[in-house]
Amino acid sequence: MQKVALYAKEISFDYEKDIHKLFHFLESKGVEIYISDRFKKLLADVFEINHDYPVFSTPNDISQLNIDLFISIGGDGTFLDGAKYVFESGIPIIGLNTGRLGFLSRISSHELEDALELMYQKKYSIENRTVIQLDTDLDLFGDFNFALNEMTIHKNDTSSMITIHAYMNNEFLNSYWADGLIISTPTGSTAYSMSCNGPIVFPGSHNLILTPIAPHNLNVRPVVIPDNAQLTFRVESRSQNLLLSLDSRTEVISQDIVLRLTTHKKQLKLVQLPGHTYLTTLRNKLNWGLDKRN
Repeated sequence: MQKVALYAKEISFDYEKDIHKLFHFLESKGVEIYISDRFKKLLADVFEINHDYPVFSTPNDISQLNIDLFISIGGDGTFLDGAKYVFESGIPIIGLNTGRLGFLSRISSHELEDALELMYQKKYSIENRTVIQLDTDLDLFGDFNFALNEMTIHKNDTSSMITIHAYMNNEFLNSYWADGLIISTPTGSTAYSMSCNGPIVFPGSHNLILTPIAPHNLNVRPVVIPDNAQLTFRVESRSQNLLLSLDSRTEVISQDIVLRLTTHKKQLKLVQLPGHTYLTTLRNKLNWGLDKRN
C-alpha cells in the first residue's frame, strides 16, 4: 500500500482520536496520502489539521494517481458517495464507520489500528459487487447513472399512489399500484429494500430484487429475478412528477420518461478484511444469534 485516497463528508469531533490515529499510521509507514476537497476543509475546520495533502475532486483525478486503496470515512451514505470515485477505475474501496449501522462501512473505531495494519500488509481479499445502470433518453444523472444499492421510483408531490408498469426482457411483468418501487442489488438488499420487507440476498447471487413500497394489492410481494434481465419501467401518476433516486442521488422527473435498467459490465471492488465476511456482518449488524433475555 503506497498510495491511499481518503474521502469523507461529515465526521463528528467525537472521532478526533481516530482521525489522528489514521493519519499518524499512514505517515509512519511512508504512505502517500490524497484527500478529497471536502475532507480537506473538514480537517481544517473540525480537527485543526492543516497539512498540505494533495487534493482530488473528480473520479478522473483518482484514476490518474495510481491509487492503491480508497478509504471512505463515515457511514454507508458516505461510502455510496465515495464509490462513484473508484467504480470505473476498479480501485478497491473500504469503509471506516463513523456513522450508525454500517453494512458497507464495516471497520469500527475499536478495530481501526488492526485494520490499518492488515490493509498496509495487503492481507485482505476483494469482493466484487454488482452495480446497476440507468438509461434514459434525457441522460439523467450524467456520468453517475449507476447505483451500488438501488434505484427507487417514488411518488413526489401527491398523497395518491402511482402506477408503475414493469417489463422484463420486453415482456410485461406487473403493474405496481404503490407509493413506489425499489430495484435493488444484493448489496442493497440490506438497505431500503429490507425496510420494506424485501429479502436479504447474498452478494454474488447474480440477482436483483423488485420490492414495492406500500403496495395497494396485498398479494404483490417482492420478486427476485436474474441480474442479466433488462428492465423497463413506465409510470402513471396524478401528479406529473416523480422522484427517482440512484443510491443517494435524486432527480425529480416527468412521468413520461421511460426508465431502462441493466447491470453494469463493471463491478465495484470492495475490500474484505479477515473476520469481516458477509455472514459476520449480518450477524453483528442485525444481532442474529443473540439472546436478549440474558
